[in-house]
Amino acid sequence: AAAVALAPAPALADWDSVKLPPLDPDPKRCERGYVGNTIGQANAVSDKTLDIRFCDFKGGDLKAKTLSGALMSKSNFQGANLQEAVLTKVYAVDSDFSGADFTSSVLDRGAFMGATFKGANFYNAVITGANFEGADLTGASFEDALIGGQDAKRLCANPTLVGDRASTSAAGTEHVTAPEHVTAPEHVTR
Repeated sequence: AAAVALAPAPALADWDSVKLPPLDPDPKRCERGYVGNTIGQANAVSDKTLDIRFCDFKGGDLKAKTLSGALMSKSNFQGANLQEAVLTKVYAVDSDFSGADFTSSVLDRGAFMGATFKGANFYNAVITGANFEGADLTGASFEDALIGGQDAKRLCANPTLVGDRASTSAAGTEHVTAPEHVTAPEHVTR
């Protein structure tokens, strides 16, 4: 079984210009992560921002939670169950997802720059428009994942992803080689 790549995703957001609001002062704000966005939809519409920055969800059960639009940077999700979770338009910069299980999850247009995904499982996950720049993907598995074409190129270029990766031809044209566990679209070769 292998991952499937989709057509090119929309342009990534300009994450360098993001200005975050002050940390939510609610003492129970981290507990809201176990509930998710109750009004939250795939487009991150909600009545209140889900602010779970700096929270500890190590080994937590967030299965099927809608975390769309969540501010979740510098949080600990080591070994967390994120199966079937919806992470659309999340800001998870510098978070630790080591050993997390993203089976059948949706990671759409999220910011995961500098995050750690060592040994994370993305089995059957949908990954589109997500930014993993500077993320540590050592030992991460993308078996049967549905990955956007441009996302596959960016993931394959990540130096921490083991297997064949991006290279440049003598002519200077970009040539991306998909890892063995990723099914390559026509513009990506094996």
